[in-house]
Amino acid sequence: MNDLKDLSFLIYGLGLTGKSVVKFFNKNRFKNYKVWDDTNKSFYDKKRPLNLNKALKEANYIILSPGVSLNQSKNKKQLIRFRNKIITDIDLFYLFHKDFKSIFVTGTNGKSTTCKIINHILKKNKIKTLLGGNIGTPILSLNPKKNTYLIIEASSFQLAYSKFIKPDYALLLNITNDHIDWHGSMKNYTDSKFKIFRNQKQNHFSLLNKDLKFEYKKRKLLGKLIIPKSYQYKEFKSKIENKYLNLKINDENMSFVYELSKLFKISQKSLITCLASFKGLPHRYEIFLKKKNCIFINDSKSTTFQSTKFALENTKNIYWIVGGLPKKNDKIILKSLKKNIVKSYIIGKNVNFFKKKIKNNLPFFVGKNLRNSINQILKDIKTFNKKNNTILLSPASASYDQYLNFEHRGNEFKKLSKLYVRKYL
Repeated sequence: MNDLKDLSFLIYGLGLTGKSVVKFFNKNRFKNYKVWDDTNKSFYDKKRPLNLNKALKEANYIILSPGVSLNQSKNKKQLIRFRNKIITDIDLFYLFHKDFKSIFVTGTNGKSTTCKIINHILKKNKIKTLLGGNIGTPILSLNPKKNTYLIIEASSFQLAYSKFIKPDYALLLNITNDHIDWHGSMKNYTDSKFKIFRNQKQNHFSLLNKDLKFEYKKRKLLGKLIIPKSYQYKEFKSKIENKYLNLKINDENMSFVYELSKLFKISQKSLITCLASFKGLPHRYEIFLKKKNCIFINDSKSTTFQSTKFALENTKNIYWIVGGLPKKNDKIILKSLKKNIVKSYIIGKNVNFFKKKIKNNLPFFVGKNLRNSINQILKDIKTFNKKNNTILLSPASASYDQYLNFEHRGNEFKKLSKLYVRKYL
């Protein structure tokens, strides 16, 4: 720790992560650090260098916030020049703390739910845990004690520049097309995900999707490779008394949880009891309202079609709200799903993109916003006159064209749904 305090740092980016690094340095009496943000110049004036190039050159380490992309930063050339110095808040945590064990979870879809389930199971079995990372609590805000398992949700943004992370258990759930604008290519995106395995030793465990086995072998990684066996989980699944976890949408996540529970020697009896009491996360296929013959589902977290596809597969008589900022190279293929969808309702500022994908497959309504779409759906329900109806927000796109984030979008959907239900149902 003292050796670390002798080094110099530049914190680049003052989002939630950057501010957590400042707080960590101040709390632990790190004196030799500077702070830089491309857009916000008002914070930490005393710590802001007059010359960025000089600060980059003099720093031993540059702690880059996950919101900063080397491909898109206005100081791209300078950052690339000193790329070998760039680390992340997760790296700093590993350099500072020694006596803890870690479970890292990453993947395009399902990270948060998987982390929450793992945390729930271990706590119920009296295993000490701390939960953080991309799931909400910055990792440097956690203070692990001896025999504590740190459960970390790691995004590709966090992993892209990490150098020192070394999880005892590393889970890579899946990789599908996402965040290509940020990473520059699918190869870069995949490389970032595989960083959770890079520093593992032979006594560590690597759990990953069977489709990624070849990629793992090609990289000659050292961890004990475990491929979750979906057929084993399906045999176990029938014993779980939890409607949310029994949905097909959770099969992939749960096969990883099932394998991890065996490594922790948790009995099937205990696992069944734990899972019965687990409640799903908000904005992930969240059934939040039932009224007469209508069910309202908030799946705002689905920001790619691959994620939305699970929701469309698991539901019937869908009035589907879709739209926002589509991900680069994302493909919307509705052929096998059309039978589940009554009508689609397009929101957001990219209406033409979604019209082009949907118009030859489904009837659609251009609502542009949630208020118009929900209003129209409740009118259409009377017209179609079906016994059971599902009003589903699963946008298959990012939210930033109209909302602060997917939580803002999901909460607005819930608020408006409850308002219009009182009016129409």
